[in-house]
Order: sequence, then C-alpha cells, then structure tokens
Amino acid sequence: MEILLIGGVSDLMNAILNKLNKEGHRSYVLTGSRDFKGSYPNVYEKYNFPYDCDCLKEIFDSVRPDAVIFTGAYDSNFDWGEPRKESVRFIAGLQNVMSTFATMRRGRLIYLSSEEVYSQSFPNAITEEEATSAISFRSMALVQGEDICKNYRHTMGLDTVVLRMDHLYGIPVKERLKGERLNDNLCAKMCVEALRTGKIQASSKKVFSMLHQDDAVEFLYKVVSAEKPRQGVYHISSGEAITEMKLAELVKQEMGGSASVVDNTVGEEYRVILSAHAFEEEFGMKIFHPIAGEVAPMAKHIRRHSNFYMQEGDSGSGAMGKMKQNLVHIIKALIPFAENMVCFIPFFMLNNRAVGSAYFSRLDFYLLYVLLFAIVYGQQQATFSAVLAVAGFCFRQMYNRTGLDVILDYNTYVWVAQLFILGLVVGYMKDQLRAIRGENKREMQYLSGQLDDIQDINTSNVRLKNVLEIQIVNQNDSFGKIYEITSSLDQYEPSEVLFYAAEILSRLVGSKDVAIYTVANRSYARLFSATSKKARMLGNSIEYTKYEDMYNELKEQRVYINKNMDEDYPLMANAIYSEDQMQLILMVWGIPWERMTLSQANMLVVIGYLIQNAVVRANRYMEALESQRYIEGTKILETSAFTDLVTAYLGARNKGLTECTILQIDAAEGRQEEAAETLTRLMRQSDYIGKLADGHLYALLSNTEQKDADFVIRRFAEVGYTSRIKEGAEL
Repeated sequence: MEILLIGGVSDLMNAILNKLNKEGHRSYVLTGSRDFKGSYPNVYEKYNFPYDCDCLKEIFDSVRPDAVIFTGAYDSNFDWGEPRKESVRFIAGLQNVMSTFATMRRGRLIYLSSEEVYSQSFPNAITEEEATSAISFRSMALVQGEDICKNYRHTMGLDTVVLRMDHLYGIPVKERLKGERLNDNLCAKMCVEALRTGKIQASSKKVFSMLHQDDAVEFLYKVVSAEKPRQGVYHISSGEAITEMKLAELVKQEMGGSASVVDNTVGEEYRVILSAHAFEEEFGMKIFHPIAGEVAPMAKHIRRHSNFYMQEGDSGSGAMGKMKQNLVHIIKALIPFAENMVCFIPFFMLNNRAVGSAYFSRLDFYLLYVLLFAIVYGQQQATFSAVLAVAGFCFRQMYNRTGLDVILDYNTYVWVAQLFILGLVVGYMKDQLRAIRGENKREMQYLSGQLDDIQDINTSNVRLKNVLEIQIVNQNDSFGKIYEITSSLDQYEPSEVLFYAAEILSRLVGSKDVAIYTVANRSYARLFSATSKKARMLGNSIEYTKYEDMYNELKEQRVYINKNMDEDYPLMANAIYSEDQMQLILMVWGIPWERMTLSQANMLVVIGYLIQNAVVRANRYMEALESQRYIEGTKILETSAFTDLVTAYLGARNKGLTECTILQIDAAEGRQEEAAETLTRLMRQSDYIGKLADGHLYALLSNTEQKDADFVIRRFAEVGYTSRIKEGAEL
C-alpha cells in the first residue's frame, strides 16, 4: 500500500513509520514546513511543504495514497503556545488536506484525535455516540477537525475515520518534551516533575485510562488495513481505570530518591475514560503494555537522561529570556530615533553658521534634514525630525528675540507648515514605495516558491518513475524474476537440484546463510545443503520437533519468523510439504531485522513452492530410473549412476554448498555384494554405496568431513572391511 502521513517529527510518527515498514508498505511524509531539517525513519519520499500550500494536489496526484494519516492532536508542528493563532492554522491546514483528498475520491483518510474533546466528567466509559464538550482553543480545534472529516464522509461519501486515543503516552526517545507539551504525556510529566522539584502534584479525584503508544500504533494499523470500517468514529483505550494519585505513587516508587506526592484533591470526582467496545467488537484488541508495567522503563529513561531533562529550556524562555528579548526589540526600535537625534546636531550647527553667511543664508539646512529622514525612513522619522527642526529653529531665533515674538511671528508658522507638509508628503511617498516594493517582493517569493514546488515535485516524480521502472523491469523479488531464477534449477541434473536450490534461495532472499534440511521421519531432519558455516550451526542432523516455536509454525504450514531474535533459531524458516507430509525445511539465518516482514515471508513461501516443483520433478525422475540405478538384487549403485552422484557432491562441495567424504572399500570382486549388504546397515539413509569405473567399491558419506569419517572407517573395520579416504583428484 502507498500511505501518506501528515505531521511533524514525533515518537508516534516514528512508531507508525516503523510499523508500516515492517508490514511491507511504502510510506510518504508531508512534513508541514518548507524549512524542515529533521529526518524520518523508513520513508520512501518526503515532501517539505506546509499543509495550506497550493501544490498539495500535485503531491496527492504524485503519491496516489491508499491511506492518508493526519496526525492531528499529536502533530508536533503545532505547539499551541498561541492557541487562537494555532487553531486557525490547524483548521486551515486540515481543510486544505480534506479538499485535496476529496478530489482524489480514493483511499482512506484517518484523523487522529484525543480524549481532550471531552471536558466534562462522565460516570461511565464514554462511547462514540456521546456529544463532545470542548472548552479550550486546542480541544475546540480538534472537534472542528473531527466535524470536517464527518461532513466529508456524510455529504461526499468519502472513506474518513476519526480515531480518538485515550491519554496516549510513551517513552520520549526522539523528541524533547518542552514545557507546553508535557501535558500530552502525563506519565513523563510526573517523572520530570519528580526529577526537577522532588514533588509530584496529584489528585485522587481525577480518574482516567492510559494507552501506550505501541498499542495505539497496532490498533491504528488495523484500521489502515481494514477492508471497510463500519463506523466513522472509533475510541481506542486500554479501559484500565487509574487515578492521578495512583499514577503518582507508581512514579514515586520508580523514581526513587526523595520524591514526594503532594495531594491536591479538591472538589468532585472527574472521570474521563473512553469506551473501546465498538473497536474491540469489530477489530479485536489486546493490550500488551499495561500502565503498571510501563512506569518503570519510563522512569529509568528519565533518570538515565536526567541532565537532558533538567535543562531550563530553549533560549529566550523564562523570565530573564523574555526580558532580554523585549530589551532587544526596544533597542532596535530606538536606533532610528537615536540616529535622528545624532544627525540633528551637525544640521543645527550648519544652520547657525549659514544665518550670517552671504552665500548660504538662503539655504535651509533644516528642510534638507527633514527631507533626508523622510526619504530614508518615511513618515514617522520625518515627523520626529520636523519636531527637532522646529525646536532648533525656535531656539536659534531666541538669540535675538524673545520667545513670545517668535511664537507670534506669522513667518514662523509658514515655515513650520511647509516643513511638515513637505516632510509628511515625502515620507508618505516613501512608505507607499516601500509597501509596493514589499508587495512585489512577496509576490515574487510566492511565484518563485510555486516554481520551486513544481520543480521539486517534478524531480521527485522523475526519481520515483525511474525507481519504479527499475523495480518493474529488473526487480529481484518480482514474481517474474523469482520464476526466472528458480526455473534455472531445471538445467541441473536430478542429483544436483537440492544443492543449487540452496544457492538460488540465498540469492533471492539476499542472505549468505541458507540451509536446506531433508526430513528423515516425523522427528529428525538431516542437513542436505548449506551456503555457510553459520547456516550449519544446528548440526548435520536435528530433532526439529524440539524447536517448539519453529515447529508449531511449520506444522501449521506457516512461515516461522524469529521475532525474539533467539540465537538458537534461524531468523526465518519454511517447510515444503508433499501430500501433507513435510519433506524439506528451508532455513534463512543472515537477513536484516527490517526485512523480516510479512512481505518477505510471502516471498519465501512462493520460492519454496517453485523449488518444490523442481525437486518433485527430480525425485520422480530418480524413482522412474530406480531399477536402472542399482545393480540387480543388490544395494550397489551401478557405475554411471554412482559417478553422477559423486560428481554432483564434489561439485557442490567445491562451491561450499555441502560436505562429503568418499571411502574406498577393500572387498574382493566376488564379495562386493556381501560387503554392501553388511555395510549398508552401518550407514545412514543419506549415504550411498556404489562402484566407479575402476571396479572398486566406494561409500559416499554425505555431510561428513574427513575428520568425522574416521568413526565410519573404524565401524567398517570392526566387521572385517578396511577402507580409506579418497580425494576427488584421485578419483
């Protein structure tokens, strides 16, 4: 499936991406910011655009998602420091996403909400039919987001689902919990509060239920993969009621030290617990992370990173930080006024010198001063400079006249009027030009941004197109490619098929450590072929029923996946059946953890069936020639059949696919049949006796190194037959 996730970096986002990657889906992310610098794990393509951008349709057309997940209440792009402003941005972004999703008319959109939409106390668990009761800007924005999804579902028939998660929490691994976000994770908030202050504020009247992040992701995936959910709204909750006081006691116990619980119990009981009955009835649910067992790892993580959580916060936070920030703004605002006053001094001195000059008496330096600041700064500074100029003019006139004469002089008012009119007009024109220039600049930035968006999307589309072309034409795990590779088994001799089946399996699953065991009976299996020493670690013969975890899966004809990473088990295994009887066991050891997915398991099943076809054909061929392969009335392979078998084993041994040892048996020509009858009882079912062109009797010991053949030589000697090891070159 192609799945588009919309949201900023967070632990929940990372958990969702990891789950989708495990299940073999392809994930895309709309980050919500053009300047995004972080990273997401296991993402196929990332789009750095805000939610309200005009190119959202192009992104949806490029991805064509089967499911869209809007993280909503858990989106780290919204910090809710200014709730009114953030609520407007939240609704605008969601509305743009929904309208774009509506134009596609395909796939499913999942909107993540929380228990915050309920602000009242409820005596019983809250069902989906209960009306919301939001009071804060944040909770009202979440409710409006839910209503948008519901309206699109009812009016346009879109497949939208709202998931309300009950008090979500998890270990904060990737993201630092800032002050305003601690309330999103109550358990972590209490741990940090105990670490910083030594006190935990709690009330025994507050009752709620907490849902672990990993459980939430599992339930979310059930909705993503469901064929058609019955409802448009679901509650997801553990259903386990706990009081704030009880949680505080658990935190205190795990945090240790001198932490104490402060009882803030007042008023009546406040109970908010969501009912997940509808979800459980439709999808089924099992809680793997109860709150009682998760406080300890949470507290351990907080204590281990105590220095990290003890920091005061980002720069600019706190009273001193805000004071410094305000001081910087004030200084920046005062700089033009200070510059104005400093420049006034030389103009005042020049004006005084020009009064008695024959050449400069007609030059008005104050007018030039006002025009200078009107042209540079605009109306505000033009007005301020005009006030300073009038003050300077009046001060100079009072050298020879009284202040009353200056005030009553008609020429003074004419001069002041022309000074202010000219300064304000020029300042107004400067402000208008600045506004026009700024508007043009913003328009250019917008158009440039649109052009960059188109280029980015086109580049992404070209890259995706090239990748998909390569995958379609030359993909190793496409069914056509798998069939092409496994069909190459047909070119080998029947006795060689199983040897090279291991080599081909290794190539297809991308592992150097592959083993194939043949089932001898209902309990034991013998190693036939392996591609490495690690793949032989279980031994040449195993009692596979003792490996209960693996055997329970194989007997149900399912692929075994070693989810616990047990070193005594292969990472993946699959059994090949014939007429309800287990014939072969394919074991894969060296594959990366991220490839141990359902997709890889399905591919192993397909490869197993294709290998089985080649093996069945080879076995049927061998059975058809059974009478021709053995010397009549004996258990001795005739020369041509035994030669082919020895050649196959030696060729496989040279390629590291198996181990074998060949013994030459000293038996007279007339006693070879008797010797074969006696020695066969001392050998395994997977060993062979036959004759080569030199006429001597030989034994082929499969999966046996030369050092292990000494035991067989001694057993042969005990019944009166001497034997020696023969190398391939000697044969």
